Amino acid sequence: MAATPLPPAMQGGPPQEVGNPGVVASDGMPQPPGTDMTGICFRDQLWLNTYPLDRNLVFDYFALSPFYDWSCNNEQLRSRSIHPLDLSHLSKMTGTEYALSEVMEPHLFVIRKQKRDGPEKITPMLTYYILDGSIYQAPQLASLPELLGRWHISLKFTFLLQGRALYHISKAFNTAASKLEKIGYADAENEEPNSESINGKEAIDLKELKRVDHILATLQRKLPPAPPPPPFPEGYAPSEMEKDLEKRASEQPTSVDPIIDQGPAKRTKF
Repeated sequence: MAATPLPPAMQGGPPQEVGNPGVVASDGMPQPPGTDMTGICFRDQLWLNTYPLDRNLVFDYFALSPFYDWSCNNEQLRSRSIHPLDLSHLSKMTGTEYALSEVMEPHLFVIRKQKRDGPEKITPMLTYYILDGSIYQAPQLASLPELLGRWHISLKFTFLLQGRALYHISKAFNTAASKLEKIGYADAENEEPNSESINGKEAIDLKELKRVDHILATLQRKLPPAPPPPPFPEGYAPSEMEKDLEKRASEQPTSVDPIIDQGPAKRTKF
């Protein structure tokens, strides 16, 4: 397998500032990383803006993080200008190495740290994943019960907060509903006297309406009669409704206005 050229930041040995900020040993090589580094995250935005994150350069990016062990077999291949993930060379070596297990370019890369005792004898040690340029250490199986316990406590606390929030919301709705009911009752009580006054006003209006009707009827009798309606065309037979209306108009009695048609006013004798 052809070796991938290293970026300028990776040539000339391990970087002293960006590559691994850990403690440097007396021989100039950084000390190996710890086994539990799940609480930290690494990201180099300058490198991501300069180079593409793919399967060929992802290991060079991983080597910049504090998770990288400079004593691994991959570093020996890099010093010989061989691609650090070349399995044809890694399978012939023994010791600690890194292997790329899962790839979903360019978002997800899973790197497994393992110990090789032979071509087919491999013991997994740790797992790291690069998610959108950020490098994390995956939790170990032994620490999962503790993580699940913490997750259970946080989930229970979240449900408790949600229950309290729902309780306060329901209480607020009940309070608002009771206030609205009280307001509705008060409006109903206020509307009762108003309805009585409206009915009284309507009664007065009806009396005035009857009085005006009497006046109009009297004035109509004093006016000359209306001209007769035009005759019906030949062959037209009036309906029963028209006959009934004509009969009612001829039989309608004359009404006497109690105010106008009372004759001259009578004066009181002293």
